[in-house]
Amino acid sequence: MDKSRLEAFSDGFLAIIITVTVLELRPPVGDEPSLLGALLPVFLSYLLSFIFLAIAWKNHHHMLYLTRDVSEAILWANLNFLFWLSLIPFTTGWMGANHFSATPTAVYGVVLLMAAIAYWILERVIIASQGRRSVLKAAVGREWKLVLSVILYVAGIVLAFVSHWIAQAIYFLVAMLWLVPDRRIDRMIIEADRRRAESSRTHEE
Repeated sequence: MDKSRLEAFSDGFLAIIITVTVLELRPPVGDEPSLLGALLPVFLSYLLSFIFLAIAWKNHHHMLYLTRDVSEAILWANLNFLFWLSLIPFTTGWMGANHFSATPTAVYGVVLLMAAIAYWILERVIIASQGRRSVLKAAVGREWKLVLSVILYVAGIVLAFVSHWIAQAIYFLVAMLWLVPDRRIDRMIIEADRRRAESSRTHEE
């Protein structure tokens, strides 16, 4: 499969997921301002999910940018990643409708955990297809963010049954962790652009 086709499919899929997620944010029946207070848990759960989906889209875009070719293994690993992301609207709505109670909060964490693992699998499959001199492998380095995220997700899932607010704080911490730009990947993308420009000039000459 051509890489651009996989990118277009993934972008469209993520756009649909975000659209379905916001549909859980239904307007109240009536015009009293106090009615908006009842929507606060739903809005907060949507906001958190929107941040996670935005991070997933950005990192997925960077990862595919550093990918040369798309094999069948990469295709299926990508579908696995998108599958877990597609469950976010359900868990977001369930969690918001039940005011962040223990079980929905824990299940929400399980979906985020599985999405993180699926992302790691996709990353490993791409790196394996690129060989020893994998550009993606050089960009991601030791992946301490991913390891820490998995640990925090597990902690959040367990602590959801102790205090759902602690679990939500942990999920938010993971989101903030990934919002910090990874300069290594940015540098690799700039370097890849430079090499492509040089290669293009060489062919023209």
